Amino acid sequence: MIDHTGFSVTNLEDSKLFYTRVLASLGHIARLEIPDKAVGFGPARPDEGSDPGGAFWIAQGTPATPRMHLAFSAKNKEEVDAFHSTALRVGGKDNGAPGYRPQYHPGYYAAFILDPDGYNIEAVYHETR
Repeated sequence: MIDHTGFSVTNLEDSKLFYTRVLASLGHIARLEIPDKAVGFGPARPDEGSDPGGAFWIAQGTPATPRMHLAFSAKNKEEVDAFHSTALRVGGKDNGAPGYRPQYHPGYYAAFILDPDGYNIEAVYHETR
């Protein structure tokens, strides 16, 4: 449904480093960089027809108020766990440890982190039983 999205960050270089490390845990890399302006992230091996610049962008600027929430897809629970531990290790703040969230639906396994600008980012795996 959504081709790409993103938000503005206070310090592009710091956020680029943060997201490069955190999104690697989900199989994503920086796909396109516009020096001193923006960075696009996407899968290391993009699907045919996907945006070659990436589906998630960060841009130098004033962060949105209120801060938005963004959920990244994970292929399994282990990726959710890796996302959370990596994000904590590189400066993110815990906003919900990995675990099931049955209030959303059975099999919803997710973790939440506040990034350096306070955006609530999530990794989620939808387990099918």
